[in-house]
Amino acid sequence: MTRYVIGPEVAIRLAHDQAVIGEHQILAPTLLRSQLLSLLYQAVHRGEMTRKDAERRLDYVRGLRIRLLGDRVLQNVAWKVADQLGWSDTYDAEYVALTQLQADAFITLDGQLAHAVKDLVTVATIEALS
Repeated sequence: MTRYVIGPEVAIRLAHDQAVIGEHQILAPTLLRSQLLSLLYQAVHRGEMTRKDAERRLDYVRGLRIRLLGDRVLQNVAWKVADQLGWSDTYDAEYVALTQLQADAFITLDGQLAHAVKDLVTVATIEALS
């Protein structure tokens, strides 16, 4: 079983596609919940989707077996990653740190982020989940 860390945009894409996850373990920092909620709220606010569609996607992601983590060790490693990469915050660094600590690869749809972290973690495509 392969362990993947997914970002919030990946969770939204999975919900949109109603993707069936293979026999993989999915992990994410606990901040995924808040980021997902915020991204969907923003999409509704911009008129890109209805509230009902956003709620459906939230329900889908809530139904996925995602192991959410956010302990002190993860936060310490995230701090170091953000510092090493010269980032102004630690949000993305939590995903990288979790990948370093407990996963085989990180899946993101953000090409710039994938490029920035390719020397720190293995980056996989969303297709790896199917």
